[in-house]
Amino acid sequence: MADATVDAPVEGKKSSKMPLIIGAVLAVLGGAGGFFVVQMNPLGLFGGADKAHATEEGKDSVYHDPTPLGDVGFVEVPPIVISLGPTADGRTLRFRTSLEVPAQHATAVTAIVPRVQDVLNSYLRALEPTDFEAPGALIRLRSQLLRRVKLVAGDDHVRDLLVLEFIVN
Repeated sequence: MADATVDAPVEGKKSSKMPLIIGAVLAVLGGAGGFFVVQMNPLGLFGGADKAHATEEGKDSVYHDPTPLGDVGFVEVPPIVISLGPTADGRTLRFRTSLEVPAQHATAVTAIVPRVQDVLNSYLRALEPTDFEAPGALIRLRSQLLRRVKLVAGDDHVRDLLVLEFIVN
C-alpha cells in the first residue's frame, strides 16, 4: 500500500475587511454628494431656473403660474341623462358640466351649446358601463370630452371642461 500523506491545511493570512469598509464609506459619501448636487442644484443644471426666478422676484410660491387666468366666464351646459344600454341592467348616467371660456368668447360659446350637447351626448352614449368603472375613468373621459368640445367650439374659445355632476345609478 502506498503511504498516505495528509496535507496539512495551509494557514494563510486572514483577509482584511478594510477594502470592504473603505468601499462602503465611499459609496455612502458618493450617494450623499449626488443627492446634494441634485437637491441644491448649485450649478443650475437640473431645471432649477423656475425656482431661482421665483425667489429672485420675491415670490413665496415656487409653483406660481406666470400666466394669470384673466377674464374667464363659465357657460353651463344643461344636464344630460343617458341610459347605459341593454348590458347595464337599466342603469343611467347623469352628467352635468360647465365650460370655462375666455370672457370675450362667452356669448359665442353660449350660442353653440346645442352643438356641444350633441357632441357630449354622442360620445357618452357610445361608452360601455365598464368604461366608467376603470381607475382614472373620469380623468380620461374629461380629456376626451374637452377635445371634442374644442373641435366644435374652437381651440381658443374653450379653456377647460369642468365636470359638475357624474352619477351612475
